[in-house]
Amino acid sequence: MEKIDIKTFDSILPLKNSPLIHCITNDITIETVANSILYIGGKPIMSGDSREFRSLFQTTDALFLNMGRMSETHEKNLKLASQLAYQTKKPTVVDMVGYGITQQRLDLGNEIISTHPAIIKGNSSEMRRIVGLPTSARGIDRSEQDNQDNTVFELIHALKMVAKQQPETVFVATGPIDIVVKGNQCVKLNNGVSLLDRFVGTGDIVGALMATLLGAGYDAWTSSLFSLSYLNIAGEQAFSKAKGHGIENFRQTFLNELSVLSSHKDWVNDIRPVS
Repeated sequence: MEKIDIKTFDSILPLKNSPLIHCITNDITIETVANSILYIGGKPIMSGDSREFRSLFQTTDALFLNMGRMSETHEKNLKLASQLAYQTKKPTVVDMVGYGITQQRLDLGNEIISTHPAIIKGNSSEMRRIVGLPTSARGIDRSEQDNQDNTVFELIHALKMVAKQQPETVFVATGPIDIVVKGNQCVKLNNGVSLLDRFVGTGDIVGALMATLLGAGYDAWTSSLFSLSYLNIAGEQAFSKAKGHGIENFRQTFLNELSVLSSHKDWVNDIRPVS
């Protein structure tokens, strides 16, 4: 496993600029995604109107695509935006929500992957489908069986094989152990709390954070590692403050922690890479 210099994360936030991030995401979490970008110093524009895309691509700094809640219009927008991103070399994060659970999501995901986004992320079960491994997951949620020691090892090996064919892309598999792969490089991270899986939007938020860092000029590797760590440690802080007061209280505390965590310079000391 690769070693990471977590001290370099100290100086990332607050961002030195205010990158403009174009988000084409689902309408379930659109406000949460927009706010998470604002919390770390970015500026979101939540446009799903394809008539605006060519103009927006002239001014935005990064693109976040989320397969989320599917519709014919959403599918067309994601395809068009991914093609424009490829043509203009716009740094892009794609969240492969539900990849492979229907033929439509499989075909759409494959088309987006072919445009070589900077970061391809999904939960461990979605990423297993991407690399051709079996999974018992149903719907858009990951299966706990896909997060055992042997299945994690299996996924890392398969991701490295795929990453060699697409060396410019960082592949991220989220779960109890988060996996980040680029080429032959791999880092595993062990932060977070299980309550982050009990409400919608945490996967969308981490993708938005990644896109914001890309827009600020950080590379895909750093953007992935930082965003995963930042979100999960915010979750740990929220858990310690809201424990026993219900999931909704935890959710609100977590969102607040996203906005203030960077002011605690020692937060990086809580990052837990796995050897």
